[in-house]
Amino acid sequence: MEKFYWAPTREDRIGVCTGIFRTDHVPPEDIVKLVDTFPGQSIDFFGALRARVYDDEVKKWISSVGVENVGKKLVNSKEGPPTFEQPKMTLEKLLEYGSMLVQEQENVKRVQLADKYLNEAALGDANEDDMKRGTFYG
Repeated sequence: MEKFYWAPTREDRIGVCTGIFRTDHVPPEDIVKLVDTFPGQSIDFFGALRARVYDDEVKKWISSVGVENVGKKLVNSKEGPPTFEQPKMTLEKLLEYGSMLVQEQENVKRVQLADKYLNEAALGDANEDDMKRGTFYG
């Protein structure tokens, strides 16, 4: 089987994002602005943005019913499953969440870089025997 690597163009990304946000009624000009604001991001990034907005609605619901009551509201509830109004997807909200996701990506990269450095540093394995014995305090 041959592998096909897809490097979406700007137009491809706008088209896919239009599909991602179609049911949320995000205007085409907002989608263009979103794609242009985060040009190096994968298509998955934009799906994650959408999910974040819906996650907030779930968090609000949990806060309103109380964490201790979530199980009662979801399992065999006489009220039925919870319903949520479709959240408003504004460009401002999507840009804010996009910036938050980029910051999270940067934090993950920093942690991975620190782990890589510690694992590959000249003295990375020098104290392994002390660490196994529990006598290393560094």
